Amino acid sequence: MDQLWAPWRLAYVTKAGPTPDCFICHGLSQTADRENLIVCRRETCVVMLNKFPYNNGHLLVAPLSHKAKLAELSQVEMLEMQQVLTEFAGIIETTMKADGFNIGLNLGKVAGAGLPGHLHWHIVPRWNGDTNFMPVLTDVRVIVQSLDALYDLLTNHLQSAS
Repeated sequence: MDQLWAPWRLAYVTKAGPTPDCFICHGLSQTADRENLIVCRRETCVVMLNKFPYNNGHLLVAPLSHKAKLAELSQVEMLEMQQVLTEFAGIIETTMKADGFNIGLNLGKVAGAGLPGHLHWHIVPRWNGDTNFMPVLTDVRVIVQSLDALYDLLTNHLQSAS
């Protein structure tokens, strides 16, 4: 039997009690941004680390309001989220030297949305050569940076830029 060590998941596995219906709303209702993986809050949206990333540096951009459909967004929300997507793609390109990105959202459960009730866009950085043998042979992705290290990288960059 092969083993893949992921000790940072122990806190999630041993966490007592039910998980909130909407992890985005739950995180926004708290003041502990780091513990809720909130990198920054803006006037109408939030940027969060993805707790279960597809790739290193995977971020979520979501409206502050719990909205499930694009038609529910105001023009101000749509504009700010597009600006934040652009800003954070640039930050990741600069700080992590990403060669490209997959950016998008899964709209509805049948489209693959893990949280279908709260719109959120994914920013997934990509690097030349980031596909290795692990997903091909074992259906396992290797994430090379801890969420704590990524959080520090992004929040330090935001602090030095302001």
